[in-house]
Amino acid sequence: MTARSRKTFEELVTLPDLAIPIAEAALLLACEEYPQLSLGPYLDRLDDMAVDIDGRLRGYRSPLDTIGAINDVLFVEYGFRGNSTDYYDPRNSFLNDVLDRRTGIPITLSAVYMEVASRIGFRIEGVGIPGHFIVKHVAGADETFLDPFNSGAVLTREQCLELVRRTAPGANDAERWLRRVSHRQMVARMLNNLKVIYVNGGAIDKALVMLELLVLTDPAEPGLYKERGMLRLQLRQFGPAGRDLDRYLKIRPDAPDQEEIGDCLQDIRRIQAMMN
Repeated sequence: MTARSRKTFEELVTLPDLAIPIAEAALLLACEEYPQLSLGPYLDRLDDMAVDIDGRLRGYRSPLDTIGAINDVLFVEYGFRGNSTDYYDPRNSFLNDVLDRRTGIPITLSAVYMEVASRIGFRIEGVGIPGHFIVKHVAGADETFLDPFNSGAVLTREQCLELVRRTAPGANDAERWLRRVSHRQMVARMLNNLKVIYVNGGAIDKALVMLELLVLTDPAEPGLYKERGMLRLQLRQFGPAGRDLDRYLKIRPDAPDQEEIGDCLQDIRRIQAMMN
């Protein structure tokens, strides 16, 4: 990502939540992997899909009519599908790849669903179930839950609650997981998914980049500075690592791992002294 792209990303994720454009933010984070990526053609593609959906709707549009049209265009005409065979392929988390390959994971397919729906004036919100991601249409007190990873299947509320109980056994207040996820939280979740994929794959340098974007997205979260500091330590970036860990302790002076992080800081200072 160029300095200009990263600055634009920071400007977007610090907007009031509903003003954060999910597609643009997701494409900008993809610029870390594809520095020459042009956002325009992909935004145009979302526009085109919305036009196709709108063209199928005439006169009165019930919510189920609109959902049916969205599902027909996305999952039948364009062939979007959940990538269950290679779920942890990083390309499933980059919106440009999802639009090119027409396959992705729950959150990126949900992002596509939300973006095309917003373009036709149809209210769709993200729902961050543990280990999964779905969307819902809200009309007054009525909520219709949909699963873009499974071709936009309509889910009952009880099916959603059962999914929560299955993916997060013992979770208190399963209903809270069915609340709207903010746009900022969606972007952060995309970044966190990539961070985990890169850490598990040993690509610590790429995981560090995702953490840097996470810090821009949620600068008040102290745990991000600790994580970033520990990754920088693995990459032998001792100065930046020390600054991150020191900041973590300043924000969280009562941190349960205060002693451990303090010892780590002392080790960093000893290493730096030997290097001078």
